[in-house]
Amino acid sequence: MKPLKFNPILKSVIWGGEKIAPYKGIATEQHSIGESWELSGVAGDESVVASGEYAGMRLPELIARFKGELVGEKVYTKHETEFPLLIKFIDARQDLSIQVHPNDALSKARHNKNGKTEMWYVVGADAGAHLLSGFSKQVTPEQYAASVENHTITELLTDYPVAPGDLFFLPAGRIHAIGGGSFVAEIQQTSDVTYRIYDYGRKGADGKPRELHTELAKEAIDYTVLPDYRTHYEPQKNAETPLVSCPYFTTSLYDLDAPAEKELATLDSFLIVICIGGSGTLIDSEGNETSLRQGETVLVPASTQKVRFVPDGTMKLLTSHID
Repeated sequence: MKPLKFNPILKSVIWGGEKIAPYKGIATEQHSIGESWELSGVAGDESVVASGEYAGMRLPELIARFKGELVGEKVYTKHETEFPLLIKFIDARQDLSIQVHPNDALSKARHNKNGKTEMWYVVGADAGAHLLSGFSKQVTPEQYAASVENHTITELLTDYPVAPGDLFFLPAGRIHAIGGGSFVAEIQQTSDVTYRIYDYGRKGADGKPRELHTELAKEAIDYTVLPDYRTHYEPQKNAETPLVSCPYFTTSLYDLDAPAEKELATLDSFLIVICIGGSGTLIDSEGNETSLRQGETVLVPASTQKVRFVPDGTMKLLTSHID
């Protein structure tokens, strides 16, 4: 089975910018695109194969047809036809709402859905771009709720200026927000459960203040204070740089100006390849060649034994799978 590309799902939102379409090299009349869903199994927003033998098929249909051959036997046993990860590019022209995601147990109990653990890799950053992640000092649930009420919640959070290459791992329960000027690649559990805590008094398209979930979030938040919420790593040239390993995804970085290979035979998982810079070719163990350019995402089937990344000059990739 060959690697697959999917049509991006572009989301226009009140805080969205104008960077995603040119970054991906696509023409569209759509504006204020805040998110491009690159690979999604979310109900109602399932990705559709862009070309080739299976063009027009939705991701759940593919999984139902190929099962473990596509996603891996252990992944299929656990998730069946629900693809377990959601891949996005996010362009924040303005600050996004402050929010938190419940963990699996709380989300299952309240909504019968998955929780949401995620990660951000900063692809681009304007002057002044920033992200919020975690509490800067110890607070109680009551103090948290009061800070939302009196509009001082931002004073309790750690605010990071960001630059391309910065990395943040966000386990479920960590309060966070993407700040204006940030362009990120996001990898997350497949879940649409988000508790919006604070939204700076903004109004939605209907002219009304957007709904807040302050009380629901109170139990979902992890109030642990850490000295640093960034994820630090040592980048390597032309080799795999591990970034994040958690029960939901394992992600690495490849910064290439020469070919590199990744062995997949022992993974028993699909591999997602996200091109965040440059261009090149992905060659699988069957000799199939798939072009890659900045802004494209490819799903490599679990049956693939090995992949080779060949840059056209330079190419930067994120890869993600499930251990």
